[in-house]
Amino acid sequence: MKVSFQLNIFINGEGYIVSEKLTEDHIKDMRRFSWQIRMEAIRCIAAFGLGHVGGSMSVADVLSVLYNGEMKFDPSDPQWEERDLLVLSKGHCAPALYATLALKGFFPMEWLKTMNKNGTHLPSHADRLLVPGIDMSAGSLGQGGSVAAGMALAFKLDKKPNNVYLILGDGESQEGQVWEMALFAPQHHLDNLIAFVDYNKLQLDGFCDDICAMGDMAAKFEDFGWFVQNLEDGNDVVAIHEAIETAKTQTTGKPSMIVLNTVKGLGWSEIQGKTNSHAPAVSPQQLEEALAELQRHYDAI
Repeated sequence: MKVSFQLNIFINGEGYIVSEKLTEDHIKDMRRFSWQIRMEAIRCIAAFGLGHVGGSMSVADVLSVLYNGEMKFDPSDPQWEERDLLVLSKGHCAPALYATLALKGFFPMEWLKTMNKNGTHLPSHADRLLVPGIDMSAGSLGQGGSVAAGMALAFKLDKKPNNVYLILGDGESQEGQVWEMALFAPQHHLDNLIAFVDYNKLQLDGFCDDICAMGDMAAKFEDFGWFVQNLEDGNDVVAIHEAIETAKTQTTGKPSMIVLNTVKGLGWSEIQGKTNSHAPAVSPQQLEEALAELQRHYDAI
């Protein structure tokens, strides 16, 4: 079944800009789906024994919004020409995307238990040649932005309405190639490119500010010519939805950047917001404890 939504914006009583079709049930579905992504991602990682838990937890909410109404896609036809494209440039957070795709029916849930094992379809970093629903293979950080900009330009040249979504990491944004793309996209008026920075303030070796401070990410992209929105709570699915809708309807001819101020490892208190959150080992006992905690978040919705 192909998934596509056309949404109309209005202001509700809580001050959110939401669509007429974004009902309370839809909001609850997106929130629940975020916690499902987290639970399946950590199961996936624990089956191997270790992996990129922290970033997978922090991107779960934007993935939930994208795959619950914002993106056009068809699990039965992953190469559908009218689909929107997603580039997860921070490809080490593939467990979250794998969980999302499995939950949406792109491939069997059983595959999640095989990540990084011999014969798997699911390597540690997203691979478009092995995984249905992956639009770009990820590897060296910084390259995804350039690929996403190229995709968006190709759609423009072909006069196609497809959108391209890009998820960058904050540590990744220390790469110079990201800023070459940041110059290129506005020059070519790529308003079909909607990018996100997962600004969880942590990277492999510690806090971003202690390694190579990025400063005001929103101001930087704005100075480079982007239409920028800075979300104080980048894990709020309603705020993310609002920002994407605003990006889609802005008429500046600019690419959009949505800075998501997120929490690394959100939902598992043992690592949440801590320097050990990037790629910890996950023992069977830790998995049980983490799942119990994540389930409580899910049940509270």
